[in-house]
Amino acid sequence: MAAHATVVGSGPNGLTAAATLARAGLRVRVLEAADTIGGGVRTGALTLPGFHHDVCSAVHPAALTSPVFRALGLDRDISWLIPDASFAHPLDRVPAAIAWRDIDRTAHDLGPDGRAWLATMRPLARHIDELVSFTGDQLIRMPRHPVTAVRYGFRVLEQGTRLGARSFRTPRAGALLAGAMAHANTWMPSLASAAAGLLLTAQAHAGGWPIPRGGAQTIAEALAADIRAHGGVIETGTRVTSLDDLDWGDPAAGDLLVLDTSPRLLLTASALPTAYARPVRHYRYGPGVMKVDVALAGPVPWRDPDVGRAPTVHLGGTREEIIAAERDVARGRIPANPYVLAVQPSVVDPTRAPTGKAVLWAYTHVPLGSTTDATGAVLAQVERFAPGVRDLILAVHSTTAAARVRTNPAEIGGDISGGAFTMTQAIRRPVLSRHPWRTPLPGVYLASASTPPGPGVHGMSGWHAARTALGDAAGLPVTLDDVFGDD
Repeated sequence: MAAHATVVGSGPNGLTAAATLARAGLRVRVLEAADTIGGGVRTGALTLPGFHHDVCSAVHPAALTSPVFRALGLDRDISWLIPDASFAHPLDRVPAAIAWRDIDRTAHDLGPDGRAWLATMRPLARHIDELVSFTGDQLIRMPRHPVTAVRYGFRVLEQGTRLGARSFRTPRAGALLAGAMAHANTWMPSLASAAAGLLLTAQAHAGGWPIPRGGAQTIAEALAADIRAHGGVIETGTRVTSLDDLDWGDPAAGDLLVLDTSPRLLLTASALPTAYARPVRHYRYGPGVMKVDVALAGPVPWRDPDVGRAPTVHLGGTREEIIAAERDVARGRIPANPYVLAVQPSVVDPTRAPTGKAVLWAYTHVPLGSTTDATGAVLAQVERFAPGVRDLILAVHSTTAAARVRTNPAEIGGDISGGAFTMTQAIRRPVLSRHPWRTPLPGVYLASASTPPGPGVHGMSGWHAARTALGDAAGLPVTLDDVFGDD
């Protein structure tokens, strides 16, 4: 009889691990605390009937370049909408900077900084699969494509230090890259923020920044369908608070337990060795996010019409303004002039709102566990670049950082990244190990964003956990081809 695998958590990593294990022949059961699956890839009517808002993630650059998503065939199962403009960055007194999917068009629009932009981004975008191979595993391993890794490392050192301020001659190019770097929700400039921003921008010029038609929930549903097609079952409304109380099988018989959760759940196991429990207790969580969902009577009236062509918009002004805001958050303060990450999915997806109306999704960074409702500051930043947007508001739904854990237990204090994203914790995530997905508990593996490669909707943490578990059972390495073959 096939061994059993119990997966706790139905975020993209948990579902990817479950799909992998089900395809490998295990009898899979997924346990989800919420009433709906998806974790960070859920969609709901948060404001008014007919308006469909993504609860957490909305735009998925890493999904298109994910090796395991490709192996699972999600490119066939999901209708990806890929805009010509990956992201936009409006400024006060000059035209907005646009990261077009066409890198040459981007360089042309950036004028004096066009050549510098091409020199920085074209080599990374051209070798995106090699770059994803490097960043999608572990930094402590020898890269399979050393030239790409060295080229990327050089640019990370440049943009992650004071040298970045001298990379471009105009405010537009500097702000455009800074807006992408701020996704890391960490001190700026830093190696971690540069690593994230350069990867995201390379993806913007390679496959683009896609939105799934119908909402992020379609990613979860596609993965769930694959699990069920291979005999797996999914149980919602089942919250796991203690591993000691969870009946998940017999590790001696080959049964597995895979956790797409915060590493803190491991601390509920009485058999967890002290040497492992100590770093888990000291694992740091980063700043949180305060999110605002808005139902609008029409499209956002951006002062620069080109901004209306990009589903993703970075708000906050110049590179210097964004750095100041992110440093405030890192110091535990609410910035007066915050960085706001906004998404207007209705630009490419008419299914998100009634005809003629629109959905606006936005969040800002706040200190960990903050109870501050920053709705006013978020909307003020939108109004700064889209005067009159307040007059279009039909309804608003706000979620503080402290409240996010109620809908997703893995979002400790509103941290949607699974832990502070620093270079130290990119390597020690959550422990320093060549196989961080394996825990010292027999048959128990960690598959969440608290393991490499970290945050993002890519499923790679789930794949690595499942691959490690299968490899431990087989006594030899397991590859994507071993599990998925020609599927």
